[in-house]
Formats: sequence, C-alpha cells, structure tokens
Amino acid sequence: MKPNMHYTELKDTYLFNTIYRKTDEYLAAHPGERVLKLGVGDVSFPLCKKVIEALHEAVDDQSKIETFHGYMPEHGAMFLREAISKYYAGWKVNLTTDEIFVSSGACDDLGDLLEMFDRDNTVLVIEPAYPEYVDTNFLYGRNVIHLPAGESDGFLPLPDESIDADIIYICSPNNPTGSAYTREKLKKWIDYANKKDAVILYDAAYEIFIEEDDVPHSIYEVEGADTCAIEVCSFSKTAGFTGTRVGYTVVPSKLERMGVNLNSVWSRNRETRTNGISYILQKGACAVFTPEGQEQIHESISVYKKNARVIMDALDNCGFWYVGGKNSPYVWMKCPSNMGSWEFFDYLLNELQIVGTPGVGFGSCGEGFLRLSAFGDPNDTAEAAKRIKEHFKK
Repeated sequence: MKPNMHYTELKDTYLFNTIYRKTDEYLAAHPGERVLKLGVGDVSFPLCKKVIEALHEAVDDQSKIETFHGYMPEHGAMFLREAISKYYAGWKVNLTTDEIFVSSGACDDLGDLLEMFDRDNTVLVIEPAYPEYVDTNFLYGRNVIHLPAGESDGFLPLPDESIDADIIYICSPNNPTGSAYTREKLKKWIDYANKKDAVILYDAAYEIFIEEDDVPHSIYEVEGADTCAIEVCSFSKTAGFTGTRVGYTVVPSKLERMGVNLNSVWSRNRETRTNGISYILQKGACAVFTPEGQEQIHESISVYKKNARVIMDALDNCGFWYVGGKNSPYVWMKCPSNMGSWEFFDYLLNELQIVGTPGVGFGSCGEGFLRLSAFGDPNDTAEAAKRIKEHFKK
C-alpha cells in the first residue's frame, strides 16, 4: 500500500491550532488575566429560537413510526431545497431544486467538489486565502498559482489574462480580508472564467453580512455565472450552525466542460459519497428561512455588524489602514511599525491581552497584516477597542 505522500509535505500544524496553543500558554503563565479573543471566526450566539423549536419537533418526529425518517435523499430534503430556492428568488436568481445540493457544511463541499476535476488542472487562488483552498488541492498534487492581492487593489485583484487556470477560487465577502467584489468587478472574473473555459468555486459563506447594493449576495446575480460558477454556501455564519453543520452547494444545470455536465457529475458524486444529511438537522436549517427565523438570525447578525463598527472606529481613531468590516465580520488591518504578522500577534497578546489572527497564516501576501473577528462577545469587543484606542491613539 502506498499512502498519499503529499500529506507528509503539509505544514505540521494548522494556523488556528497555533493560535490556541499560544493563547493557552499565555493564560497558563498569567492566570486570571482577561484575554479578549478576536481571532478565530466562530460565532458566539446560540441557535435562534425558531431553529431550536424545529430541531425539537424533528426529534419528536423521529420517535413516532408515523413521522419517522430513515435515510434522507442524497441531494437533500425537498422541503429544504425548496426553501433555499425561494431564498435565492429574493435576489431575482431562479434556481431549480435539482441545482441545489444540501451538505454537512461548506468546508466539506469545498474539498469534495475537487473529486469532479482532473488532477492535472491548474488552480488559481487569490492570496491571502482560506487555507483549505490551497491544502486540499496540494493533497491532490495539483499546480496552484497564487494571485497576489494587496493594499493597492484593496485586496480585490482582477484577473490576469496572461494566466491560464482551470479552477478559480473566489470568496466574497472574503475570508480573511473582509473585502467584497462589486457586480462590475465580479463580472470581469466571470468573463475571464468563461473565456478560459475555467470553473469558479465561489465561497459565499458570508453573504448575509453584505450591506452595499452593488455587492451581490450570489454570483448568479451577475450575467454569465451560470455557465462557469459553482456556489458553496453555509449556515454556520448565517445562522450559527458552526457546531450543527449544514450547508449547500449550487451547481447550475447549464455548467458543462468538454461535453460533460457538471450538475450530473456532482449528482452522481453525492449518490456515491453520502447517505444524506440527517432529517433533524435539515428541519432546523429549513426554519432559518421562515419569517420568524430570518428575523431572529438577523438580530444576531446585527450585533456582529455592530462589533465590526466598534473595531473599525478604534482603528480609525488610531490611524490604522484596514479593509473589511462593512460587508463582513472580518477587519483586516495593517500591522504598525512594519511588524510581521506573528510579531504583532504576540505584541497584542502580551501587551493588550487581545487575540487576533496573523495574516501570514493565509499566505505570504498576508504578511504584515492581522485579521480581527467581529464574532466575539460585544462586551469583549468593546473592551478590546478601548484598549486599542488607549494604547495606539496618536
């Protein structure tokens, strides 16, 4: 038996494991210190009342023979796919239920989708990027091209016509930078992908944070996307499902490459690779799309948005350069005094007891930057902002 030797070439530790370790070491050495965690992008509010009610009802359903559900459809329950389709209709995007595939989360799908593509395909990743985009393709042995983003383009680069790519990753609003593509700029990527016969893997995990009218919630709001893009979505940040695990992927019926229909391929993949997501979880997810569910999840989202404004206000007061925050729960700030990412991480932890996420953990283009998350407790966020203002204000 020959193992996949690409695993031996991965970094020994994952970015967030290092953050956890450093934070735990500091707390062990400084017991009783109030450390404010604005690093890892996990939610802090529980599931909303409407979702909890639906979960309890679904558990009761499973206790009665009349309402018991065994294996669920590999594509997802029809009631949930219909709810998702209606949600997209609110953006004037028409999806059939056959184009929607329910999963255990966006992270899983982003890895599994790669099974549809030949290992010889070239991958284009806009850097800095969520580490999974690079690592999963590295494990397949694919060639990964890194397209650098930076201050000059607001971390929103446009396509380079001289680069030939087969698979393109776009996350908007972006993790880690918080930057978001407008329709006009996203159209340039769509035209590029169609011209190159490439496929865009569009990560829309943070669409609910979008506030500006010219920033699309779905790539399918832009003409031409249905012939080049696969959209991956999550309930994690939208409705607090980080510990509950439900997501979905949209593969348009028009998407074909070399005469192969990718919707049919992904459908066949799901039939082979999954026995469906549990009835209980899908009932909970479906409750998100009810009027009560939408109202309740937006109450939590509004708090996270306020946290982002509090962070941005502190950085504005101190004269820091940053992007994000407006359409995103992430604020991407430039480290002061030419500090490196980990150097500034250590400085904030030791001097201000604030935990951020080093930008270099998202690729070399993130060196010299730090990500701050608005998903924390509002009181902790306010205290962190206060400490930043008092320490750095000019």
